[in-house]
Amino acid sequence: MVKVMATGTFDLLHMGHIYYLKEAKKLGDKLVVVVARDSTVRKLKHEPITPEEMRRDIIKELKIVDEAVLGHEDDMYATVKEIKPDIIALGYDQVHDEKKIEQELKKRKLVARVVRLPKYSDMEDLDGTRRIIGKIISAYEFQKIMEEIEGK
Repeated sequence: MVKVMATGTFDLLHMGHIYYLKEAKKLGDKLVVVVARDSTVRKLKHEPITPEEMRRDIIKELKIVDEAVLGHEDDMYATVKEIKPDIIALGYDQVHDEKKIEQELKKRKLVARVVRLPKYSDMEDLDGTRRIIGKIISAYEFQKIMEEIEGK
């Protein structure tokens, strides 16, 4: 059985996430998804919109996902050691450097192949959390302008 580990924030679930998880699942038999802790999201991205437990529970409900867990706050390799994946699947836009991960795995005597997955080809304007947030803000600002114009 080939175990694949995929990681992410999964703050506002969108088709880019679904594509990433489907592609990761194709690499093996069991897909374990590691959801980033709120503290990690704050450090690397933004203030999370949904709390970590909720994000994990949402991911756990996807039929393509066999298991979903919260990651470690300070050491992603502790999570790798616990899960023991055969493959670590990286999204096309994740900041992780494959070579550095491979070096650190070797240093810690952990064995896993690191695979960078391709970009979602049907890219739309709602394929990323930041784009979704931007569209919501734009719609809100537009509504405010229209209310001013219409005198409401």
